[in-house]
Amino acid sequence: MAGLERSISSFLFFLKDISSINTSFMNKTQRRKRDMSFCLLSALGSLSPTGHLVVAVCLGFIGTFGFLNNLLVLTLFCRYHTLRSPINVLLLSVCVSDLLVCVLGTPFSFAAATQGRWLIGRAGCVWYGFINACLGIVSLISLAVLSYERCCTMLCRMQADGTDFGTAVAGVCFSWVYALAWTLPPLLGWSSYGPEGPGTTCSVDWRTQTPNNISYIVCLFTFCLLLPFSVIMYSYGKLLSAIKQVTNHRPLGQRVLVMVVTMVACYLLCWLPYGVAALLSTFGPRNLLTPEVTIVPSLLAKTSTVINPVIYIYMNRQVLTLTHTHTLSHTHTHPELLCGVVSLMFLPCVHA
Repeated sequence: MAGLERSISSFLFFLKDISSINTSFMNKTQRRKRDMSFCLLSALGSLSPTGHLVVAVCLGFIGTFGFLNNLLVLTLFCRYHTLRSPINVLLLSVCVSDLLVCVLGTPFSFAAATQGRWLIGRAGCVWYGFINACLGIVSLISLAVLSYERCCTMLCRMQADGTDFGTAVAGVCFSWVYALAWTLPPLLGWSSYGPEGPGTTCSVDWRTQTPNNISYIVCLFTFCLLLPFSVIMYSYGKLLSAIKQVTNHRPLGQRVLVMVVTMVACYLLCWLPYGVAALLSTFGPRNLLTPEVTIVPSLLAKTSTVINPVIYIYMNRQVLTLTHTHTLSHTHTHPELLCGVVSLMFLPCVHA
């Protein structure tokens, strides 16, 4: 009898093991089916092979030059102690966020474009959408904080405080917390992340026309695109007005005007098409935007990682001078004003 009981017990354990193995196999099969369904969904309305190749080339260019440009900026600030001022902490935040986009985001969309489909499944799509949305908003909010801080510095003190890092660090923390506050909700049920355009990138779900999704997109557009743009326009407008009232130095005024117009124009070029395309996808007819149309705004938004270092660093002749002479040029005409203007470019000033 004891032997029979042991045999029955062993047989029951055997059946239990088979059941657990079968359950595990079924779960894996279901996950694979979901991933396959997701890949098929992401491939709907895909581009032609030539179209995917063009997108891959563009993403390769953006990823490579965005990485190199931002890495070079970080190297400059590590090499030259003169550049380590409080306001440059905000610029470094922009560079770090853009660099992370090139490392954590662009390689996956580049690989997907070369294959014509998304490669890392639904979880990878959600992760990609969250990371890129968060880092993009960090960059936008940081640029708005930079413009407002420089405006306040010029109008209130007429020169930057070279020792107080508290305000700059607070600005950096605010930018990252603000970005997280607006990109975590899709992970918690307010909207979601999913395939975008031809299915080789992922972002916020622009296509689902439900009250839950529409309310999030309207808030995202208002508080993460229009609001920072309004702050930038207000700050640079006040700055230009102050320069016009204080000095008659025409070349200086023209140089600052060109810089400000360039900043605003590039902001609009990179982000406005993306915002408009998102709103059209949300509120327009379901098939209003073709894959060829939707991929262009996405690529323009990604070019901000290349453009930001060029505008804020390489267009500043003092950076070029510093890299060649290891000194900042001195000025004798309106030193306080020029100090504020140079501070706008996130560099410290040296009085004559």
